[in-house]
Amino acid sequence: MKIAFKTDIGRAREENQDYVGVFKNIDRLTFAIVADGIGGHQGGDVASSMAVSHIGRHFEETSFETPLAAVKWLSSEVRDENAQIIAKAQQFKNLQGMGTTLVAAILFEDQMIVANIGDSRGYLNRDGNLSQLTEDHSLVNELVKRGEITEEQARTHPQKNIITRTLGISSDADIDVNLYEIHKNDRLLLCTDGLSNMVENQRLLEVLESSLTTDQKCEQLIHDANQAGGPDNITVLIAENYQEGSDI
Repeated sequence: MKIAFKTDIGRAREENQDYVGVFKNIDRLTFAIVADGIGGHQGGDVASSMAVSHIGRHFEETSFETPLAAVKWLSSEVRDENAQIIAKAQQFKNLQGMGTTLVAAILFEDQMIVANIGDSRGYLNRDGNLSQLTEDHSLVNELVKRGEITEEQARTHPQKNIITRTLGISSDADIDVNLYEIHKNDRLLLCTDGLSNMVENQRLLEVLESSLTTDQKCEQLIHDANQAGGPDNITVLIAENYQEGSDI
């Protein structure tokens, strides 16, 4: 498994409130996590950094006998971190209302757990196709599901930044957690909405399946998002499951 990631401030923001990290646990399993901070001048930065650093550090101390055990751990860990973020916000006036989206993956040899809360996304590139593994917890996605707007209209909807579920802000931090198989040559993409809002799925697929290195693919997607305007912070993480014997 080859993993690379890159984060960029974009072209319009004064600071980067995205955080990203990759961690290994006692069993040498990999945990990849991307977070996009919400709220306040400093609050979003604090919330996203707390989520990545705390959950990542706790993962390093874990050992799982089964993927199901990892699912239960992650769900519990997110609830605990949610409480910590809320407590921190209540402690400091300038952090009130802070929160963060989160998308994460725990990679086993032939299975992976993908979890999300908010509108940071996970995609799977397999056999020439790109599928979205996560569902956005956002107002526009609810409108799409009800048939009130199309997916194309959602991309430019004036309320597209309204998130219906986050880590922090509310005591109810319900994270979606799903288990998937991992196949040879699969590619997993985790990203913030600074990428998914600006780069079409077809372009994501083209870059993921290109001959670029994993690092270069991250750089190219960041470049594409900025070329499209770069109104938000952009974070990209790619994990590529090369065939045995491939150059990693």
